[in-house]
Amino acid sequence: MSDAKYQGPRRIGQYLYLKPSALEEYKKCHAEVWPKVLEQIKDSNIKDYSIFLFMQPRPTLFASMKYVGNNFDDDMKRMADNSVVREWWAMTDGMQESPVEGATGSHGGPGWWGVTEEVFYME
Repeated sequence: MSDAKYQGPRRIGQYLYLKPSALEEYKKCHAEVWPKVLEQIKDSNIKDYSIFLFMQPRPTLFASMKYVGNNFDDDMKRMADNSVVREWWAMTDGMQESPVEGATGSHGGPGWWGVTEEVFYME
């Protein structure tokens, strides 16, 4: 999802798999997200951010958010450079399985979350 020249808001959808053994732990940590992580998400121009869980055929997470900044790549780099966010990712990555071939974690390499295509939107 790289487009440094993109100007204006856009909606983003992503997905990945949740390890069945981590279901309760994942819900618990997201019920108590670290304040510094929330602060960085907001400072990176992410709004209306939700993560949904569906269980069949396997536990899958779907994230929906709106990016409202003017330079997605720079905002995501600032997020990735935040040591508290990297600690959060290290914790949550261990509960997840990426659908992206070659992905090794949220920080670095190919994207950890699978990217979706928006096929319909109504405001």
